[in-house]
Amino acid sequence: MRTLEEIRRAFTADRFATEAAEITIETAERGHAVCTMPILPKHLNARGTVMGGAIFTLADFASAVAANGQAEQTNTITLHGDITYLTAAKGTQLIAAANVVKQGRTVALYDVIIRDDLGTLVAKASMNGYVLQSPFPVKNNT
Repeated sequence: MRTLEEIRRAFTADRFATEAAEITIETAERGHAVCTMPILPKHLNARGTVMGGAIFTLADFASAVAANGQAEQTNTITLHGDITYLTAAKGTQLIAAANVVKQGRTVALYDVIIRDDLGTLVAKASMNGYVLQSPFPVKNNT
């Protein structure tokens, strides 16, 4: 079983999520992950609220960590993502909790709930993935 630090190191290769969006992996277990993203000016749209694309990136990344963080023999890639935006975030960070609904031999389904740090329910996503029968590649970007 990989440690949280090993998982974080492996996912540094996802540079858009970890560098541009500044998403952090807080928890990574088989079929479950929690990731956070600070709400920064670069995440805001013209109305001053978090842009939908930033929220979707957080949901997609959290489901990827839940699916692949502890995977040793497979690599799940997103086929389809569906998100419903419910209300604007009011806090200073977003928290995405991804949980497996089904992790089959070739198909995976994950639910992701996105809240802000004040507990406001911001969005709900459903991420459908295809399971490749190859290990998750680990790259060292240092």
